[in-house]
Amino acid sequence: MKGFLEDANYSVGLLDEGATLADVIDNCIYEHTHTGKKAFYVGDLGKLVRNNIQWQNVMAPIKPFYPVRCNSTPGVLEILGTLGIGFACSSKSEMALVQDLGISPENIIYTNPCKQASQLKYAAKAGINIMTCDNDIELKKISRNHPNAKLLLHIATEDITADEEMNMKFGTTLKNCRHLMECAKELGVQITGVKFHVSGSCKDLQTYIHAISDARCVFDMAEEFGFKMNMLDIGGGFTGSELQLEEVNHVIRPLLDVYFPKESGVNVIAEPGCYYVSSAFTLAVNIIAKKTVEYDKLLPSGVEQTRNDDEPVFTYYINDGVYGSFASKLSEKLNTIPEVHKKYKDDEPLFASSLWGPSCDELDQIVENCLLPELSVGDWLIFDNMGSGTLGEQSTFNDYQRPLIYYMMSFSDWDEMQDAGIASDTLMKNFFFVPSCIQLSPEDRFSTAA
Repeated sequence: MKGFLEDANYSVGLLDEGATLADVIDNCIYEHTHTGKKAFYVGDLGKLVRNNIQWQNVMAPIKPFYPVRCNSTPGVLEILGTLGIGFACSSKSEMALVQDLGISPENIIYTNPCKQASQLKYAAKAGINIMTCDNDIELKKISRNHPNAKLLLHIATEDITADEEMNMKFGTTLKNCRHLMECAKELGVQITGVKFHVSGSCKDLQTYIHAISDARCVFDMAEEFGFKMNMLDIGGGFTGSELQLEEVNHVIRPLLDVYFPKESGVNVIAEPGCYYVSSAFTLAVNIIAKKTVEYDKLLPSGVEQTRNDDEPVFTYYINDGVYGSFASKLSEKLNTIPEVHKKYKDDEPLFASSLWGPSCDELDQIVENCLLPELSVGDWLIFDNMGSGTLGEQSTFNDYQRPLIYYMMSFSDWDEMQDAGIASDTLMKNFFFVPSCIQLSPEDRFSTAA
């Protein structure tokens, strides 16, 4: 049945009105404290439903295609599948995951800018035809291995910032688009649309105006070559903030209405990934080691020392790191701050602290400098907004094992799914009731490895 993985081994707790996600976290920490103190996630699948409602209210009729690499856990993919969302896949394994949901090939796009020949052949066999391309070498590879491909020319945007120098690594120029169209014509490959991507860290929304204008130029260029263009992909970069979503919509809507009106037959799509899943997952980690360090060694370069030399400075090691749930920290800044789980007094002193993963690797630094009360081995820290870039392919470094995932949903969110006609009996088999005042253990069908 569409939207369900028959062999998915997971369950979802339905929270009654008296239970909260904070209660779930408290209960899980209680259980893990007595059974092994492993890191774990709590995933609020209802957040996906609410984010989708928000998307439809603000961005419709732009259809979302969820990038599977952001978070490929079964609960996420199944809920998004039932919501009718498309999927953007970057590998054979991701395409296979989505196919197992029963998603039609027309609702899957292959977005890897550097595609392997074997994976192109797999896409061809599976009927996954829509894919991106930004250079002639890639174009020739596609023509040899997937003759029925329908290409979206990936054009570059101008959102270069100090933190996002990678944005121009992929995407071609307007001038080169003509060359690619000439090559495609010679090779007999179809070009059916345009894609661009504006980073979520881009502060200048005028970038969207330039990108949409450039896309219109490419569409006009394609007419000269006889290509029938019917798709515009405005990429990702949606942070999950309703304000940001409304700001982007305010900028792009007038231009889309002029350049790609409804009667043009052009389907406008987007690739919101972080938008759907980032805020839906919370990570709980346990402190496994602690030591006192010299303050000047903890300070970032260029920061002056302003503390009393008598104050201790602490380094804490936790049971998850950059070779696990914090993998995105290797390429971008951490967008969440740690919260201490145990209760402490408002006037309790705070100390300069740093957080490190369990690998003892110099790269395994999670938080360089933060203020925390003095903690002990065995205490717990909570990280919000951990749903994106942390739950994809599992690392094998140091025998890393992905933390358990506890899926939850409130009854009100479940009712929203029922009202939308997507809460079927098949999906209900994965759900169970969580009373407000009861201690649940993993044996109570409460948790599962994703």
